[in-house]
Amino acid sequence: MRLTWVQPEDLVPHALVQAAAEGIDATAVADRWRAAGGPLTPAVSGASDDPSLVPLRGLAGELLDELDRLTQERRAGHEIDDLDVLAAAWTPSPVVPAAVDRDRMLGAWLGRAAGCLLGKPVEKLPREGIRAIAEATGNWPVRGYFTEVGLPADIGARWTWNKRSRPTSLVENIDGMPEDDDLNFAMLALALVEQHGADLSTEDVAQAWLNDLPAGRVFTAERAAYRNLLDGVPPERAALVRNPFREWIGALIRTDVYGWTHPGDPHAAARAAYPDAWLSHRRNGLYGALFVAAASSAALVAGDVETVLDAGLSVVPADSALDRAVRHGRELGRSGRSLDDALDELHANYGDLHWVHTVNNAALIAYALTASGGDFTSAAGIAVMGGWDTDSAGATVGALCGALAGASALPESFVTPLKNRIASSLPGFDGIAIDELAARTSAAVQVDR
Repeated sequence: MRLTWVQPEDLVPHALVQAAAEGIDATAVADRWRAAGGPLTPAVSGASDDPSLVPLRGLAGELLDELDRLTQERRAGHEIDDLDVLAAAWTPSPVVPAAVDRDRMLGAWLGRAAGCLLGKPVEKLPREGIRAIAEATGNWPVRGYFTEVGLPADIGARWTWNKRSRPTSLVENIDGMPEDDDLNFAMLALALVEQHGADLSTEDVAQAWLNDLPAGRVFTAERAAYRNLLDGVPPERAALVRNPFREWIGALIRTDVYGWTHPGDPHAAARAAYPDAWLSHRRNGLYGALFVAAASSAALVAGDVETVLDAGLSVVPADSALDRAVRHGRELGRSGRSLDDALDELHANYGDLHWVHTVNNAALIAYALTASGGDFTSAAGIAVMGGWDTDSAGATVGALCGALAGASALPESFVTPLKNRIASSLPGFDGIAIDELAARTSAAVQVDR
């Protein structure tokens, strides 16, 4: 069995990359790993096929612990992730009436599902593969769900669909929204808000994961944090132990609901999202979660994407990597440059990051929103054509555009195949109606002012 995202011998190369990103001198660790025969190139899929690495597992564990120690030393005296420190630097964000528009709330849920579903079958494919498939089936630029009807055999053989998603995510196969972590986490967040409200703690989130979320349904930083919880690591530290994925996209995809339940109050939304994100992420991974929570809060009441992005940026530390990426994507979207040129620039600037890192996907999300002006079809298509985390970027862009437009304005070609239901392994959520989720979210709105 190849257990992805947790085997120590597979984590060391990722941890060395993360150490470099945090300005940590890990030369000695890298030299020991290389001398033992360990690779320095990370396994992109989360686990190596090389059985010769298994005997290195003990050494890998030692090196991961050493990298954690170096990280702790580097962080000592620099509380860059503390909520109060972060909040003290947040910039003003307009607070607007929190009246809940049920159509826009439903649009947010539908947009999240449809945007995710659009990206599912091409997840892990590079830009050129997505384009080859889309052009061959008359869907370029991407404006609708993918199909393999009419796809030439040679293109299908070269660029294979995501194995798990192909049976449920091509337009000819869609029968409701299939299970996906981008929706599981949104539904779990709703349950947490309903149960705990403003008193939600990181321990509450950890308990919900262990009680209701199968380990096989979480990935990267979430799987590392899950493992840590099972090992008895306190929830407050679960993000920091053998977790080189703590700046990846996992927390960003979990915080829409905290925004939707604080409409028009981006700062309150970010505060509500913080305990959830803290379980598994730090630095830019954490900032991404706060960004989406604040942007989602604004999207339900704002009239344009510029206001949404302003709200999101108001809770992101100035000149952080995430701040620079969102601003770059936004300016690129305003530039009027062609889609190909814009995507080329994004990949030139951020292509060295893993395809599920927070920073590159945040730049793409900002570009998709700005270049599209908030039009759902255009924005979701751009997020997927960008070729990184296609389902997660599609889900986030889709949710923001759906909240701006409302359900009644979303294209039927995207909404009808969802059949108003979502599959899930979460207790009590399998087959739940999307309009029920929207109604429950509206009922859970918290007004802190």
